[in-house]
Amino acid sequence: MAVTVSCHLYSFSQLTAPHKLISYKLPSKCIKLSSVRNASSEQFKPLCSSEKSTSFEPRDEQQRDRFSSIKKSAISIALAVGLVTGFPDLVCLGQANAAPIAPALPDVSVLISGPPIKDPGALLRYALPIDNKAIREVQKPLEDITESLKVAGVKALDSVERNVRQATRALKQGRTLIVGGLAKSKVDDGIELLNKLEAGLDELQKIVEDRNRDAVAPKQKELLNYVGGVEEDMVDGFPYEVPEEYKNMPLLKGRATVDMKVKVKDNPNVNECVFRIVLDGYNAPVTAGNFVDLVQRHFYDGMEIQRADGFVVQTGDPEGPAEGFIDPSTEKTRTIPLEIMVNGEKAPFYGETLEELGLYKAQTKLPFNAFGTMAMAREEFENNSASSQVFWLLKESELTPSNANILDGRYAVFGYVTENEDFLADLKVGDVIESMQVVAGLDHLVNPSYKIAG
Repeated sequence: MAVTVSCHLYSFSQLTAPHKLISYKLPSKCIKLSSVRNASSEQFKPLCSSEKSTSFEPRDEQQRDRFSSIKKSAISIALAVGLVTGFPDLVCLGQANAAPIAPALPDVSVLISGPPIKDPGALLRYALPIDNKAIREVQKPLEDITESLKVAGVKALDSVERNVRQATRALKQGRTLIVGGLAKSKVDDGIELLNKLEAGLDELQKIVEDRNRDAVAPKQKELLNYVGGVEEDMVDGFPYEVPEEYKNMPLLKGRATVDMKVKVKDNPNVNECVFRIVLDGYNAPVTAGNFVDLVQRHFYDGMEIQRADGFVVQTGDPEGPAEGFIDPSTEKTRTIPLEIMVNGEKAPFYGETLEELGLYKAQTKLPFNAFGTMAMAREEFENNSASSQVFWLLKESELTPSNANILDGRYAVFGYVTENEDFLADLKVGDVIESMQVVAGLDHLVNPSYKIAG
């Protein structure tokens, strides 16, 4: 039996027959997403680039706007249906008169908002538990440089110069308020970063004056790293209490950085790739803490990529009958609760999806916006069944903006790939994770079980 979703120009058909992606237990533990991108057609690029396949585009501007709106609606709903039902394949049929079904979302038109923030660094900066307008006024024009650089040639540098001057002015006018917002124990580090930021802005201004377009983006990234460091220095301790039933589990009370080295098989262009992942314990302390603890146990070292279908890359299913990490101290699978932080809330929600809570319009602090968003896989109807299986989402944010997809509020995001994320789309089943290593933030892990015998 086929289920079809019709949305004006396009319809999508998904077969209910089971489709085993790989010869593992994964179908019961993975999110059921449909594959639009053909992962096998993409190859590693020496400079971490990723080619996009060409697609039909309407001829005139009015058609293009209508097409874009329809495409977003159709694919969002199709993703929703596919995830709820577990249908494996998404097929564009081109039959406008196909029978529609009710979308799984309460009101897609209400949930789709403005353009999503897609940059993982920006998402992490805005997710910090701070409220300092002065530093945000420095951050925003620096982030806007990305849009300015979309203009072809050196003409982009005129807009970049305006961005730089705006950021420089904001830093000078707001420096006192920024310093006043630093945590007492981090003032010295914060001031050092502000001095580097100020000097870097002068250097960026000189780069623009010299019309050196190629040097803009690397300097922008450097300056935004300083901004992010200042903002982290504004966080004074951990902002809330983890619920009693979870407080003795491994918890990441802050942020940590993990390097994942993957050995790539059967690829003439590259032998290995290192992915840098930033984990956010401020918004997902239980989920991120569980993962860091497993990394410290070398749980993922030597494990293969177990799913790579163009929408997600997934791993974490150990050999044998278990579908997760068996804690040697209990000889049982260690599971963690679903953990979702929402904008405006002081602590995450546990054990229930936002849909189950009736929070259809709520915005998650860590949305599925960035290419390489990292989250926990779990049983479809068991919210608290996540253990060790993780996935990285590969998608274009415009097609499934925040809370217009069925992932936000249903699966626990706890980090983003911030370097070499484009390579994720080219990983294949059978590629091997040589190692995962915590390179920063291990001191934020409390209750580490890896230090206990076993």
